[in-house]
Amino acid sequence: MKKIVIINGHPNKDSFNFGIAEAYKEGAVQSGAEVREIVIAGLNFDPVLHFGYRKRMELEPDLLNAREIIQWADHLVWIHPVWWGGLPALMKGFIDRVFLSGFAYQYRENSVWWDKLLKGRTAHIITTLDQPGWYYQLFYGRPSVNQLKKSTLEFCGIKPVKVTYIGIIRTSTEAQRSQWLKEVRALGIRQK
Repeated sequence: MKKIVIINGHPNKDSFNFGIAEAYKEGAVQSGAEVREIVIAGLNFDPVLHFGYRKRMELEPDLLNAREIIQWADHLVWIHPVWWGGLPALMKGFIDRVFLSGFAYQYRENSVWWDKLLKGRTAHIITTLDQPGWYYQLFYGRPSVNQLKKSTLEFCGIKPVKVTYIGIIRTSTEAQRSQWLKEVRALGIRQK
C-alpha cells in the first residue's frame, strides 16, 4: 500500500486548491493508498527564519508532526497556487522551517557536497495558474516549480518529481473546474 501525504500550500481554506486536494485524496483512497494531509494554513508556526541558518529556532509541535508525516510518506503531493511567479509566502516559510539540515539533507564536513536524507520518495506538484502552463514555462521559466522541484525536493533526494499545471483559474467556468477535479481524481487513482 502506497503512503501518500498531500501538502496543501494555499493559505485560504475556501480556495479551489482545497477542492483539488480533496479530489486527489478521493482518488488515492479509492485506489487503496493510505493518505495523510498537511494543510499548511492550519498549522501553528512562525514561518520566518528570524536568524537565517546561523541560529536554530525550535520547531513548533505542528512542524515536528509535519516532519513525521513526511518521513512516513512514500509519495508527496504538493498543491499550491502560483503568486507573482512563485510560491505563497506561508508555503515558503513552511519549507524554510521544515526542510532543514539534519532532516532533509546534511552537508558533508569540509566539502561542498551533501547527503540527500529524503531519498526513496517521489513527488507530484499540482499548481494552479492564471495563465496557461505552457506560457508560464516559456515566458517565465517556471520559477515556483524550479524552486520546489529542483532547489528543494530533488536537493533532498526526492525524485522523480512530476508537475501538473491547472489553469487559467481566474477565467475558468464551473464546467472547467469540474473537469480539472475529475482529472486530479484520476491522478490520485494512478497515484502519480
